[in-house]
Amino acid sequence: MGRLSDRPEALYHVGTGWICTMAEPRFNRIHDVTFRFSGWFDEYLRAVTEHWLKVAPRSNPAMLDMFRDRDRRPLRDLLPWSGEFAGKYLTSAVQVYRLTRDKGLRAVLDEFVSQLIACQDNDGYLGPWPKGSRLTGKAPNVFGADGPTWDAWGHYHVMLGLLLWHEETGDRKALTCVKKIAGLFCRKFLDGNARLVDTGTTEMNLAVIHALSLLYRKTRTERYLALALRIADEFATEGPDGPLAGDYIRTALDGKEFYQTPRPRWESLHPIMGIAELYWLTSDEKLRRAFEHIWWSIVKLDRHNNGGFSSGERAQGNPYRPGAIETCCTIAWIAMSVEMLRLTGDSVVADELELSTLNSVVGLHSRSGRWVTYDTPMNGVRRASAHSIVFQAREGSPELNCCSVNGARGFGMISDWALMTDGANLVLNYYGPSEMTAPLPTGVTVRLEQDTEYPRKGSITLRVSPSRKTTFGLHLRIPHWSAQSRVSVNGHVVEGVAPARYCVIERAWKRGDVVELRLDMSEHLWRGEKQCRGKVSVYRGPLLLAYDRRFNDMDPDDVPALDAAALDGRLVKWNGPMPPMVLVKYVTGNGATLRLCDFGSAGDGGSPYRSWLRIANAGKARFGHSNPLRSTRAKQSTRAKQSTHAKRSTRAKSRNS
Repeated sequence: MGRLSDRPEALYHVGTGWICTMAEPRFNRIHDVTFRFSGWFDEYLRAVTEHWLKVAPRSNPAMLDMFRDRDRRPLRDLLPWSGEFAGKYLTSAVQVYRLTRDKGLRAVLDEFVSQLIACQDNDGYLGPWPKGSRLTGKAPNVFGADGPTWDAWGHYHVMLGLLLWHEETGDRKALTCVKKIAGLFCRKFLDGNARLVDTGTTEMNLAVIHALSLLYRKTRTERYLALALRIADEFATEGPDGPLAGDYIRTALDGKEFYQTPRPRWESLHPIMGIAELYWLTSDEKLRRAFEHIWWSIVKLDRHNNGGFSSGERAQGNPYRPGAIETCCTIAWIAMSVEMLRLTGDSVVADELELSTLNSVVGLHSRSGRWVTYDTPMNGVRRASAHSIVFQAREGSPELNCCSVNGARGFGMISDWALMTDGANLVLNYYGPSEMTAPLPTGVTVRLEQDTEYPRKGSITLRVSPSRKTTFGLHLRIPHWSAQSRVSVNGHVVEGVAPARYCVIERAWKRGDVVELRLDMSEHLWRGEKQCRGKVSVYRGPLLLAYDRRFNDMDPDDVPALDAAALDGRLVKWNGPMPPMVLVKYVTGNGATLRLCDFGSAGDGGSPYRSWLRIANAGKARFGHSNPLRSTRAKQSTRAKQSTHAKRSTRAKSRNS
């Protein structure tokens, strides 16, 4: 791996055999989409833009000052990952800007990027560490006189943010800055004898493989790809005491689950995204298989009921295990899922993106947009990251921590997957009150307007308005949880609509065409195991429902049990402060009232909540690619139990006779 080919196009020897063509994603983001949202999502976008993204640099000037005075004495008291803050903030802000086109945010980012680029040293270095410690993996920091540094990791996030900014604005200085960083890495780790794997904390520092691959795609500079391939080799490096890195490719091809790899922390998801990028550049099927295996392993064993990833900041092989579901972990999981959707075009992956966004991303944000959590547990309370990981606060950056700069990206990444293309057609993944306008390759512009209360209700009216009559395919995501779905075009029913796939409508579209979509919002249940044995998670469409003390008369330990055989929820409104996105009223067998809200709203007021509940007669389903939530319909599971009981009774009578 890493040898240059004499052929002009493609390029490198990966595994066995020369690869001479580049692979193309099944789906891609459409770069020139304009969005307009209303309802709950618009409220969150406005809040996080006004109260965090626009004010964070001014409120936390050390975000950039730590780069400006890195060689001054006394040295700053830095965290190993302090260099990531600027890049994570920029990435989040650019992706939110894609959705809003907010002029005030654009002005803030223009100034921020200009100041960030000005902090770069002549050799390309753009981190917070003094000369002598740069890209070595060691420097004086909070962990000791010779503590670890995530220096390459910090550069990775800066590179990613600047690449996204360049893509959005055409800012040439931003691209030049990224190229200078890549040049520094190539001189040190490609031309020299140094190995990036020897800088330690490899699940973090090897993440630069992702940015190098993206930069190669943009510039076709062979050195960037050569270093990316060398880093892929370093994944499998062995040291005297065992593996030095994650060995992601080999372990995946051997069938090992992600939690069984040498580096199952969440940061590994970023270098793993480099595997997907290398697949696009090399067409090596082993890279594709490895990436897909890791993604499915996480869905099966480490994605929780609320769409969040990690237990204690790493994969554990147990989706029921308590432990911090860190904001950064879930954001990385969503970013990886975007790559998986591009790779496979699988609608179930889009379902996962919706699950994580509507539940975990909403749940980790305050209504004000001013703060995010560090941990958004399945059961518990919501605490601001500035409180729970206050140890990361520093002079000049009282609000900065790994999660505060990263959380808004969960909303911003909707720009990656809401409306996509397969090259010629449109793929609609996001449902909610909105208007999206996108160009087709033919030059025709198509406006898609959604009139809906989704995800509160399952009825969606979609108005399709091309700038002139034109033929194209419209892919509509039919979620795996929607057992009974109905689609019609101008009143004519579309046949063959099925869950866990796209409904593709190809026709000559004209202005005024109306698509009606009806999704099945009846409850479906995930019966817990291990630490959640005896408990059940209940979903209404894509939303996980939760008990919140704020909406109920009983305390958490007194929550009554429900019965799947009589689970008949009724949507109700909340007339008090901070109404939830969804509130459903249930009446128990003894006449008690239990109100369940959407998980994203649970704990808004600081009250305790629970998403694993007591529900009798809940059926059990095995994990599968078409049912990753392991959920069964409440009434279906009851009928199945009754049928099984009837069959057993019949067999017993037969034996007795």
